[in-house]
Amino acid sequence: MAHLICPGFMAAGVASGLKKAGEKDLAIIFSKIPAKVAGAFTSNKIKAAPVLLDMERIKSGISQAIIVNSGNANCCTGYKGLEDAKTMAGFAASNLGISEELVLVCSTGVIGEPLPLDKIQRAIPSLIDSLKPEGVCDFARAIMTTDTVPKSVSRQGKIDGKTFTIIGVAKGSGMIRPDMATMLSFICTDIDADYELLKKLLDKATQRSFNRITIDGDTSTNDTVIIMANGLSGAVIKSSEHIDCFRNLLDDILINLAKQIVKDGEGATKLVEIYVKGALSDNDAHKIADTVANSNLVKTALFGEDANWGRIIAAAGRANVPLDQSKINIFFDDILMVKNGMGCGKAVEAEATGVLMKPELRISIDLNLGNGCASVITCDFSIEYVKINADYRS
Repeated sequence: MAHLICPGFMAAGVASGLKKAGEKDLAIIFSKIPAKVAGAFTSNKIKAAPVLLDMERIKSGISQAIIVNSGNANCCTGYKGLEDAKTMAGFAASNLGISEELVLVCSTGVIGEPLPLDKIQRAIPSLIDSLKPEGVCDFARAIMTTDTVPKSVSRQGKIDGKTFTIIGVAKGSGMIRPDMATMLSFICTDIDADYELLKKLLDKATQRSFNRITIDGDTSTNDTVIIMANGLSGAVIKSSEHIDCFRNLLDDILINLAKQIVKDGEGATKLVEIYVKGALSDNDAHKIADTVANSNLVKTALFGEDANWGRIIAAAGRANVPLDQSKINIFFDDILMVKNGMGCGKAVEAEATGVLMKPELRISIDLNLGNGCASVITCDFSIEYVKINADYRS
């Protein structure tokens, strides 16, 4: 993974002993000056201690550091878990020489286990000593759980002749379904923008990206997306043109990260876009795309490279939105599989099987009722997914 640098930010990742075999499991992002911050959090009614802490602290709109551990979710750990999250932030703050209120905390891993604060406390001095501008690579590795590869991306833009940078990092491979963010993601930028604008743009970018992916239909208790903007580039968002420039890059980064997550889905071998058009509304189209994308029968057929369009049309029919079977067309890439609700024959199925052998493909469902459209990115459901999650804690 190439070095990713955003002026004014440093990052690091070290091994603290939370995970096996000396893997990196403790990470930090630090801004040289306090930064504007906004976030989005899981809508799961069960929220981990660090999520509850961050939801309160982020209201100030200012932060300077985010400390993250993998290997332990610090979820369903009661009052002690919340105090542990605060203590973890305090360890980082004292070693950085900043106010504890400027530190956000994220955790990911096994639910229900007490957080081993002694290990974290011992590792924090070396974590802080490891901070460097190009440390995002170590950070990305340290936040991984069942991920097989780190996930990051960088983009640059210009406003009034001044270049600004956005870097994004994410982790996620399982327990992924739209309901806010579906994983952990951290965005750093040196642009100057106020909290309200950051929050608005982050929410919309999340809807276009992380809320349009699914791996297994599960939503985590720890899902968090945080963006920090320190303004050190001198590029200031002052007009609608500036907003468009920044928004397009932010959207691109989050969509890129979202696709990286699906490609790295636990046991996944294919990235598949379920695209629905011709619905009476965008919302109807999304309901159908989401239902098809989360169907285990569809996902196992994708893994088996079986052009079983019956599973697709059946899933569409249970999405509880208006449709007319006699008007439905289904395409695998550009191969018309179903016309007016009926299959196009074995010869076409053979062509579609060839499409299913590709690592990336699109299944399009045209309802031919209106102008509504939506897409959801999903993956196949493999034998390896079951193996990974059958012994996740062992």
